Amino acid sequence: MTDTHDVTPVLVCTDLCRSFDDAGNRLEVLRGVNLRIAPGERLAIVGESGAGKTTLLQLLGGLDLPTSGQVHVQGRDIATLSDTARGQMRNRELGFIYQFHHLLPEFSALENVAMPLLMRSDSLADVRAAATQLLERVGLGQRLHHRPGELSGGERQRAAVARALITRPALVLADEPTGNLDHANGERVFELMLELNQEFGSSLVVVTHDSALAARMDRTVRLAEGRIHDN
Repeated sequence: MTDTHDVTPVLVCTDLCRSFDDAGNRLEVLRGVNLRIAPGERLAIVGESGAGKTTLLQLLGGLDLPTSGQVHVQGRDIATLSDTARGQMRNRELGFIYQFHHLLPEFSALENVAMPLLMRSDSLADVRAAATQLLERVGLGQRLHHRPGELSGGERQRAAVARALITRPALVLADEPTGNLDHANGERVFELMLELNQEFGSSLVVVTHDSALAARMDRTVRLAEGRIHDN
């Protein structure tokens, strides 16, 4: 377990609010969320369906902007960045894992995993080497040139984990990462996430309905009525 005291946090959100217009009615999803994530920390976010967990994760990752409040990643206020700078920040500091793998179907596993580094214009040879090494690490060394449609569900999700970690981000945000898998494959993917979290030193935030999965994290918070509560 990571000691969250007296360390500079990877992420801080302060009084985070997000509302939407629903047919002329104001729908408040988040109503003042405060959260700190320490380096290397593993945090689970739980809550009922419709509580706003995915909305919160999108705000933490700069995929959406808050109605009010602030999100700081590595000390930088996401909302003050240009679209280009925000994209660069996501590429360098954050990794994303979704319930559905979101791999690009026309590209191989190697190409999908390499893409975040290729977006930086890194050396093609170095990128291929790094992606190959990480795919071997997640047990896909024999599946480098297979496209997502040629991989099993568990293999696709392991490739998605590799893609999230290829940049060695400070923080990985995962939204129900095992929710689309059977129990055995879900266990394997989650174990892999924990191993790589420890190996790479990335912080890990997981939104989940799985209480057993949440119990294996350092800390669990509950999102209810638009606010964070210690579990």
